[in-house]
Formats: sequence, structure tokens, C-alpha cells
Amino acid sequence: MACNHNCNSCGEKCDVPQTDNPHEFSHINRVIAVMSGKGGVGKSSVTAMLAAAMNKKGYSCAVLDADITGASMPKMFGLHGGIQSDGTGMFPAETKKGIRVISANLLLEHEGDPIVWRGPMIAGMVKQFWTDVIWGDVDYMFIDCPPGTGDVPLTVFQSIKVDGIIVVTTPSDLVSMIVEKAVNMANMMKIPVLGLVENMSYIVCPNCSEKIDIYGDGKRVSAVAQKFGLPLLAEIPFDACLVSAADNGTMDESDCGYIDSAVDILESALSVKGHG
Repeated sequence: MACNHNCNSCGEKCDVPQTDNPHEFSHINRVIAVMSGKGGVGKSSVTAMLAAAMNKKGYSCAVLDADITGASMPKMFGLHGGIQSDGTGMFPAETKKGIRVISANLLLEHEGDPIVWRGPMIAGMVKQFWTDVIWGDVDYMFIDCPPGTGDVPLTVFQSIKVDGIIVVTTPSDLVSMIVEKAVNMANMMKIPVLGLVENMSYIVCPNCSEKIDIYGDGKRVSAVAQKFGLPLLAEIPFDACLVSAADNGTMDESDCGYIDSAVDILESALSVKGHG
């Protein structure tokens, strides 16, 4: 499958390889990549929230943690060490609510050990998480991509048949440039962007319940969404309950309505292919 764009690195046409097939015992209906143009915007927590919300709706969900050097999914879901395998492949860990998770941190002897690898090795592990893990029947797989538009997101988009992308950002002055990079990458890879999620959108005063836009004017992300013709799927505030759930490994039990619109979009996408 030839790529119709020029590579930024060499300026020449390049060939994008066919996407790889998942493990023969994996049947994955929809793959949603969650990405951001920069780090520190809460992309991983949004990924966990999406998986938890869809799981509560009765869908079988999985999370592929592609942020190899900054893996956080096991911590958020209360998973610790040990991936089982047999002669046919590896088996993902499961949360208490049945969300299947694979992450580099589950392969480490000590969770705090760094993974000091170069790009090709990291990209290779991401591909193995797709091809060598026995996922079983999955309605939704969410891929937590590392920030930026480098090796690993490129590997995800070239190697895995991604059905849609959700871009996470914060309402800062840099939001337009950051989102534009992520959206342009998605367009280059010909993958639809389902919408934007604005994280750290506001806080609620504990005394008077007033909504406070801590970044000032709260219209930045909605303006960017309008510029690119994308829906603003959610505005997630600073919420102590979400922080506690991530710290305590109970994200699959978190219950909030912040991402209801995103869930509706995902359900609509799934209905096109059929449930199961």
C-alpha cells in the first residue's frame, strides 16, 4: 500500500506497509488510538476513562499501552507484574472489571525499572503487543500512544488498523499548534479524528460550586475544534476523585459523566460494524 505523502525526514515518497494482522486468536472489532501533541495533558487517564466507561456499557474492552517508556496503565488499573504465556502467545492481564491490559510495565521485575531502548526496539514491542498477544474477542481496543508524532505513533498507525483517533489536549495558549500537529499526522495517515477531549478544563470551587477556568478564557479548545471541523467530545475538570482513582488503581471503577459524549461517538462508530 503506497503512501501518497512525502516523508518529512527525506522529502521522498515512501511505502507504508500493510497493517499487520493481530494474533490468530484475537478478534478485535474497533481500535481507537488516543494521542496528544505533547506530554502532560492526561492522555493516559483519558484512555483509562474511555475503557472504563465502555466496559460499564457492556462492551468487552482492552487497552494496549503503547507508551513503552512511560507506561502508566498498570498503575491506574491496579495491575502488578506477570504476564502469562504459552506456546501460542501472551495473555493480557485483566482488571477486576474485566478490562484486558498489556503494558511494558507488566513485563518488568520492578515497576520502577527504566526501559532504556532506542526507537526501533520500542516500536518492535508495540507491534508484538498487537501480533503476539491473545486478546480474544474485543469490542473496543484503546491504544494509549506516547505524546508527539514520532516513532511509536507512526508504528501504531502503520502496523495496526486504527479505526479512529481521539486527541487529548488542555486549554493552554499552545493548544492550536499542538492539536494541529496531531490532526495533520492523522490526516497524513488517512485515519479519521473522532474528536478532541479537553482535559484539566476547569475546577469547581468546593465552597460555592462555581466553575473556574484556571487557564483564563475557556474557549480555546472549542475554537480549535471548530477550526478543524471536529466535535469537542468532553471537557474534563481537575477532579480529586479521578486523581485518587488513578493513584489507587481503581480507574475501572471510576464513575463520572465527563466523557458521555465521547462514549456516544464510539457507540455510533461500533454500530456501523456491528456489536461483537
